[in-house]
Amino acid sequence: QVQVVESGGGLVQPGGSLRLSCVAYRTISSIYAMGWYRQAPGKERELVASITMYAYTNYADSVKGRFTISRNNAENTVYLQMNSLKPEDTAVYYCKDVGDAFAWGQGTQVTVSS
Repeated sequence: QVQVVESGGGLVQPGGSLRLSCVAYRTISSIYAMGWYRQAPGKERELVASITMYAYTNYADSVKGRFTISRNNAENTVYLQMNSLKPEDTAVYYCKDVGDAFAWGQGTQVTVSS
């Protein structure tokens, strides 16, 4: 069943920005860490950013300094602000807990191309 809905993806030029949203239909305040993952064609899904219930954040080296993850517990929403986008950021982006509390959603497509 649907537990999260990702949105905000689209087509953007290199160097542009996008803000992804993840609305969870269950509380996330008690989840230790939420994360954004991505999967490009022919590649395995990878964790790109995570945020703990104490607001500690971590990022993959490939996105560090360009992406910012945040969460709004009152709205059960997780965000991913993506700046200085590169073509290699093209992928389907997914939101999920870092553990196994949530099922995978459908994701949102991000395409970076001129």
